[in-house]
Amino acid sequence: MKVENPSNGPRWNEANSGVTLGDIFQIVKAKWYWFALSIGICLGIAYIYLLQAPKVYTRSASVLIKEDRRSSRSMSAYGFSDLNNMLGIQRNVDNEVIVFKTYRLMEKVARRLHLDVSYTEKRGLRTVELYRQSPVILSFPDASETQSFSLTAIPLSKEKVRLFDFVTVNEAGEPVEIKNPQEVVLNDTVTTPVGRIVVQPSLYYTDTYYNKEVHVRKSNLKGIATGYQNALVSELVAEYATIIKLSLSDVSASRAEDVLNTLIAVYNEDAIEDKNRITVSTSEFIAERLVIIEQELGSVDTDIETFKREHQLTDITSETGMYLQNTSQYRKEGLSLENQLSVAQYIRDYLSDPQKALDLIPANTITDVTVEQQIAAYNEMLLKRDNLIRNSSNKNPVVMDLNNSLSAMKQTIIRSVDNLIAGLNISIRNVQAQEEQLQKRIAAVPSQQKYVLTVERQQKIKEELYLYLLNKREENALSQAMTESNTRILDAAHGSNAPVAPRSRSVILVAFVLGACIPGGILWLLFTMDTKVHTRKDVLDATTIPFLGEVPIQSKKEKEKLVVRSGSHDAVSEAFRIIRTNMDFMRVKDQQDMKVVIFTSLNAGAGKTYISSNLAVSLVLTQKKVVLVDLDIRKSGFGRHTQHGQKGVTNYLADKDLSVDEVITKDSLTEGLDLVYSGPIPPNPAELLLSNRLDQLIAELRKRYDYIIVDNVPAGIVADASIVNRIADLTICIVRAGAMDRRQLPELERMYTNGMFTNMAVILNYVNLHRGSYGYSYGYGYGYGNENKKEKKQ
Repeated sequence: MKVENPSNGPRWNEANSGVTLGDIFQIVKAKWYWFALSIGICLGIAYIYLLQAPKVYTRSASVLIKEDRRSSRSMSAYGFSDLNNMLGIQRNVDNEVIVFKTYRLMEKVARRLHLDVSYTEKRGLRTVELYRQSPVILSFPDASETQSFSLTAIPLSKEKVRLFDFVTVNEAGEPVEIKNPQEVVLNDTVTTPVGRIVVQPSLYYTDTYYNKEVHVRKSNLKGIATGYQNALVSELVAEYATIIKLSLSDVSASRAEDVLNTLIAVYNEDAIEDKNRITVSTSEFIAERLVIIEQELGSVDTDIETFKREHQLTDITSETGMYLQNTSQYRKEGLSLENQLSVAQYIRDYLSDPQKALDLIPANTITDVTVEQQIAAYNEMLLKRDNLIRNSSNKNPVVMDLNNSLSAMKQTIIRSVDNLIAGLNISIRNVQAQEEQLQKRIAAVPSQQKYVLTVERQQKIKEELYLYLLNKREENALSQAMTESNTRILDAAHGSNAPVAPRSRSVILVAFVLGACIPGGILWLLFTMDTKVHTRKDVLDATTIPFLGEVPIQSKKEKEKLVVRSGSHDAVSEAFRIIRTNMDFMRVKDQQDMKVVIFTSLNAGAGKTYISSNLAVSLVLTQKKVVLVDLDIRKSGFGRHTQHGQKGVTNYLADKDLSVDEVITKDSLTEGLDLVYSGPIPPNPAELLLSNRLDQLIAELRKRYDYIIVDNVPAGIVADASIVNRIADLTICIVRAGAMDRRQLPELERMYTNGMFTNMAVILNYVNLHRGSYGYSYGYGYGYGNENKKEKKQ
């Protein structure tokens, strides 16, 4: 079968590009001892953890909350709970769920049960809580609730106990250990580094505890209360029920029971105390108000009597009528005086008017008789003067005398009118003052009447309030005598004796899974971080280059030796036989023969000399004539085997007179394998390889041999490999597992697709068949396992 070398052929590894379950199984199978070791260690740690972890027990209790709002409860019973929520009605039980978890109640519980003092004993690896089972009971008279310390007590005999290992906390919060052992007599008080301590025996103080250490710890009461508050679970049994379930987990089942039962008792006491506090406050308030009201009732009549006496009141209604009658009279008199004053002022103005100096003065307008007489006399004299003027002139002496008399009379009238006006004003003011006085008395009548009515109203109110308070005092006393709690205990604290933690099965399962995951994770991490080529899968995933085969790792003893021998059936020999067979499939179309096989690599140290020499031996074993040519003229791979004075390739290329027979060494490495050494290192290796002498050398060797194996330089380092490519029928690139970076494989693929080398193929060298990574589910051990074992033993 012939395989072409297309420039862009299909990939060979499309079906094998992912990691399968079989690959994972092979990884686990190859590294089973790591998984077994990890699982064993994790299970051991889990077993030790189970031996030392304290057992945790759960206790629960249920209480029924007595609802106060019957309407809300009845609406819920008829399915109208959503209406309650819309109207903002909150059930009492919802509040009580939160009340049970309050710190205040838990602090009372911790103080009542002395939870800040704990007693423990070491039994094997586990620390056991001695709640109510401690042989000794210690009390600390000088210790505060926030103080923390610890110590150890050992019962020595019926009367003595040893105290030691005192551990306190300094100001910086660091523990300070004080080793000051003291022997204490039971029921005695002793002074220690942590203060005074009273040691008392309990019912468990027997000889079974003699010389056994009991660790005593005094903790911060607030911290203990907070811890139990956080550990307590308070929840409703059902959405529409008023039953609350209380749950608590603790290393001591009896302590959990006591905490729950005591919490319920404290809750009831607190509720009753709140109710009694209200009733007591109400009783005190009622008593105080009764005293005040009695005093107020006793002074109401006295206040009314004093008020009437001070204001000269007998009957407010009759006196009010008399005031109104007098006010009417004063108003009429005032109007009359104001009319007279207006007329007098008019007469006064009339007399003062110059235009009316010769006119008669109006008469009968003023009530004052004297003024009226003066006005009448003036008018009579004025008429007399006017008659005289008609019969004579103004210069008549009689007329002139009359004018003087009239002027004097007019001034007298003016003064009289002024006096009248002043008198009228005084009379008006007097009348107005008297009227105002009456008005004030009339105005004071409503306020006086209002005050009297107010006092009488207060008297009635206080009488009714006094009777109401007397009634309430009796009701409050009756309510106080009948006070009951808000809850009814349905189930006291109870629970199973089987611990809820640690769960052995879960811990073992987690340990097993963790033990399996740790090496798996490490292997996966190593695999993802490793960028080296290790398996044929790495090569096939990144390139489309034909893959001839892979060569396993050899032991240090066989390193750089010819491994392939006649009759050998080890994995390496089989690998070269597979490569030898696969080489026949690399014959390209129209190629007469495939004699010249050139070995190259991207990196130095890939094992070209090792592969080429062993492949040459494998071909010799098939009765082929093979010559091995060392074209690494820069650094000979067979330099160690060069015989003294033996000519090589560089000698042939440089000396035109040198024949081919002079550079061939017969049976150099093994019988039937000829070798052409590289010769001395030239100063111009690239130029020598470009000469026609190389073509002549290969042409001559083609005539004599079936295969010409050429060990060439690395292609990725110098240009010699590309220069020599012209003589190649097959170019094999050696990739060393564990040395070449996978990121260099695209460069190898580029060389293949660009046709830089003739009929290019790849061999993976130095493969670790027992590495354990995926892709090694196949190998060369089939049929050769026993022989491999024998070889290893030898």
